[in-house]
This record gives sequence, structure tokens and C-alpha cells, in this order.
Amino acid sequence: MALPLTFVAALGCGLVAGIFFAFSAFVMKALARLPPGQGIAAMQSINVAVLNPWFMAAFMGTAVACALALIASLLRWHEPGAVYLFAGSTLYLVGCLLVTIVFNVPKNEALALVVPATPDGASLWAGYVSSWTAWNHVRTAASLAAAVSLTIALCH
Repeated sequence: MALPLTFVAALGCGLVAGIFFAFSAFVMKALARLPPGQGIAAMQSINVAVLNPWFMAAFMGTAVACALALIASLLRWHEPGAVYLFAGSTLYLVGCLLVTIVFNVPKNEALALVVPATPDGASLWAGYVSSWTAWNHVRTAASLAAAVSLTIALCH
């Protein structure tokens, strides 16, 4: 297998899993403990701040590495470890990238439109926290499983 590519993809998946784990383990719980207006304002700020070169390089760079690794796995399907390379890449691309695009980003966009200290904001926030966090758990698990699978691919 393409050792450097697999290594970069595995590291990226682990890094992204750690970021998402932090949100699932304590960031969202802390925001949920705040009054709705404050929680909304804080999450709105996070959603703006996350769009920075460091996070985007980790998140999208890992997606590019996984897409290339997926192609490499198909081209080298007969080689040992190809199935782990395929599985890890697919887990990240579907369970992390696609879930983000289909579920988390639309929720963030809807949250960006509300005024924090309003009844509409509080109503949206009540569902947002649980639903966004549930999908974030999926992203966390998928990214971690992808890192494990890609690491196994490195050992073959």
C-alpha cells in the first residue's frame, strides 16, 4: 500500500476523531447547561471560528487523503491490507464527511439564522443540542473506526 498516504489518512482520522470526541464528551454538555441564548451565541461563535485553515486542513485534507487511499485500495485490491484501507477510507468519507454535510452543517446553518435570546431561538436550541450531538457521536465513532482500520492497513 501507499505507506505515507495511509499514515497521513490514519493520523488525520485520529485527529478529527479527537476534535469530535471533545464536542461529544464535554463541549456540547457545557453549552447545554447555559441559558439557551448564551448557548446559542456560543455555538454560533464556534461555528464561525471553526472555519479556519487549521481545522479545514485537518478535516478536508483527511477527506482528500481518504479519497486517494480508497482509490489505491481498489487498484491494489489483491494486496494484503487493501480491505482495511478501503474500509477506513469509506468510514471517514461516509461516516464523517457525508454526515457532516447532510446533518451537522444544515443544523449549523439553521442555528446561524436565529436570534439567540428569543423564544424561536430557545425552541430551535432544545432540539439542536440533542440532534447535533447524536450526529456528532456518529462522526466521532466513524472517524475513530477509520483511524483503527487505516492503522491495521499499515501493519499489512
